[in-house]
Amino acid sequence: MSYTMYVPTKVLFGAGMLNKLHEQNLPGKKAMIVISNGKSTRANGYLERTEKELHQKGIETAVFDKVQPNPLKSTVMAGAKFAKENNCDFIVALGGGSCMDSSKAMAIMATNEGDLWDYIASGTGKGKEIKNKSLPVVAITTTAGTGSESDWGAVITNEETNEKTGFGGEYLFPVLAIVDPELMSSVPPKFTAYQGFDALFHSVEGYISSETNLMSDMYAITAIENIGKYLLRAVKNSKDMEARERVAFANSLSGTVMCVGACTSEHALEHALSAYHDKLPHGAGLIMISCAYYKHIADIHAADDRLVRMAQALGNKDAKEPIDFVRTLKKLQDDCGVGELKMSEYGITPDEFPKMVKNAKDTAKFLFATDRKPLSDDDCVKIYQASFK
Repeated sequence: MSYTMYVPTKVLFGAGMLNKLHEQNLPGKKAMIVISNGKSTRANGYLERTEKELHQKGIETAVFDKVQPNPLKSTVMAGAKFAKENNCDFIVALGGGSCMDSSKAMAIMATNEGDLWDYIASGTGKGKEIKNKSLPVVAITTTAGTGSESDWGAVITNEETNEKTGFGGEYLFPVLAIVDPELMSSVPPKFTAYQGFDALFHSVEGYISSETNLMSDMYAITAIENIGKYLLRAVKNSKDMEARERVAFANSLSGTVMCVGACTSEHALEHALSAYHDKLPHGAGLIMISCAYYKHIADIHAADDRLVRMAQALGNKDAKEPIDFVRTLKKLQDDCGVGELKMSEYGITPDEFPKMVKNAKDTAKFLFATDRKPLSDDDCVKIYQASFK
């Protein structure tokens, strides 16, 4: 029942909240705005609106526009150098999870010496102590998937070693988050689904991990209920603002679940997939392995009552058996048009599975440590195999 909760981020939630950015007490005089290397942030006018808000506040801006969907260590280091060269004293992350996670890592490296992997505690990281306070981060999320606007973590890929791992601490909380569902209305249906299932699995994993508590359960089950009721509507109609708002709400709750609870090995297994195949969207990878993963959890009776409760929260009021969660999950994926995603379409081959399991366990032992019952290497390979198409 006991828990520790510390989520110091100020959150402005609701349609139109970006328009209130200039009214906020912002943490500096010159902002590095971090966006993706795609076109949507500019094309949809979000960058121009954000710059206008900051300029209205008297804040200078410089734009760094090189973040990939699966952000790389080299990009983090380039962003940190950009921040220093342009004398930026805080960072505005404008985009999805990749932009927010990259911004958090850039904020560290803009004020600390060396390489990002010097400060990573898992895999080949050196685990050094971060000595200097990182730059403040303001997160303006344009997607509902990672919950990074309200959590204390970041996930970055080291392309030199094919390690994709999470790290975090209290220093990584954004000082301000804007969650404006209007900015999410331009996300295409497929990516709305990918992101929505990412948000869902943060809470699902949080609900079956060994770190559950009264507070994490409250956040997680509420997030699951909102995804179950509103995600399909958001996928079918991008302009359904009630659905967008509720999915965004679920996403922010799921970010908090990761602060007061924990994710499990499902995320580690996906990170290994996209570490080797960086064109694979994180949410898509999670969808691919999810049914086999949760069937295994049901088969070993690791969280029977909780699987039933989650099936009910997703909308299956008649759920009585653990496997009903898998059936309900698969139906939602099929309804959203993402139930038949294929690993093979991203170049993944079954002969890679053993090295991916080793990669997952080497880089994310902390996620396997929160499983209620341990997954062996053979269990993990079988989950990959059962997921392969």
